[in-house]
Amino acid sequence: MKIPRRRFLQVAAAAAFVSRPRPSRADVWPDHVVKLEVGFPPGGGMDSAGRIVANRLSEILGQQVIIENRPGAGGRIAIDAAAHATPDGYTVLAAPGAPGVVGLLFDTLTFDPVNDLDAVSLLGTYPNVIVVPNSSPVKTLAEFIAYAKANPGKVTWASPGIGTYPFLAGELFKRVAGIEMTHVPYRGVAAGGMTDLIAGRLDAMFNTTGSLLQPVRANLVRGLAVTSAERFPIAPELPTASEAGVPGFDVTSWYGLYVPAHTPPDIVKKLNTAVQTLLGEPDVKQRFADLGVIVQGSTPEQLTAKNSAEVARWTPIIKAAGIRGE
Repeated sequence: MKIPRRRFLQVAAAAAFVSRPRPSRADVWPDHVVKLEVGFPPGGGMDSAGRIVANRLSEILGQQVIIENRPGAGGRIAIDAAAHATPDGYTVLAAPGAPGVVGLLFDTLTFDPVNDLDAVSLLGTYPNVIVVPNSSPVKTLAEFIAYAKANPGKVTWASPGIGTYPFLAGELFKRVAGIEMTHVPYRGVAAGGMTDLIAGRLDAMFNTTGSLLQPVRANLVRGLAVTSAERFPIAPELPTASEAGVPGFDVTSWYGLYVPAHTPPDIVKKLNTAVQTLLGEPDVKQRFADLGVIVQGSTPEQLTAKNSAEVARWTPIIKAAGIRGE
C-alpha cells in the first residue's frame, strides 16, 4: 500500500520529533522573570538580603529576578503566596528562620509551612539585637530589666510581627528575665518601627542584625545586647544577653530560600548551584557582613534538616512558655 506523500511527511516529522532528545526543564529555566517573595517592606534586613541575592542571581541565571514585597502578618503573607504558587521555579521565597516554627504559634493557617515549601539553600546566619532609643535612661541590658521590673506592663517593645524570630526572642526574654512588657508589632523597621523607636515612642525593639546593626553603629539607637549565646563576630562590641544578665539565653536565626513544594528537582538543583556560586563571592560576603549576616550556604537537604531541628527545639519552649500568635 502506497502512503500519500503528505501523510508520509507528517509521519516522518512526528517520528523525528519523538526521537529528538527533549531538554530537561532546567535547560529552559528560567526563560522569563523570576519573583523573589519577601514578607517585609523595603529597607529591612530580609529585604536587603533578598536584593543582594536577586541582583546577583539575575546576572548568573541570565534572567531578571525581581523582589516582590508582601509585608504584614510577620511574613506569613509572603509564605502563603509562595506556598500556593505554581511549582515551576518562577516563584521563590526568601524567609527568615524555619517556616515550620510559624505552625507552632497559630491554630489556623492558610498554608502548611512544612509540606507546602521545598528548601533550596541557606543564605546566612545572624542573631537578633535588643535596642532602645538614645533618649532611654537605661544603658545596659541589666538596667533595662530592672527598669521593666519597676514598671510592669508599661514598657513597650517592638518586633517585625507575631511569629517572627525577633518576636520569639522577645517573648522568651520576657519569661526568662521575669518581666512584663507590652508588644507592639510592625510590618518592619521601615514601616514606622524605627521612626517610633528613635522618637522615643517605643521603649525597646528586638530585631535582626540586618535591620538594627547599622542604626546602632550610626548612633541612631542604643544597642544593649545580641541574642546569641556567644558574641557575634561581625559585631563583637555588643555583649550577649547571657553576659548582660540573662544566663543561657540563645535565639539565633538565618535567611533561607524556598520554592513551592513539588518544584522540579532539576530546577531546584540549578537554583541551588547558582546560590552557592554567589555566596562564594567576596563582594557578596562583604555585603552580607555589612548587614550583620555571616554567609553560609547549604544543600536543600541540609536546610530541610536544619528547619526540622529548629521546630523540634522550639516546640517544648513555645508550649512551656505559652507563646501564641494573636
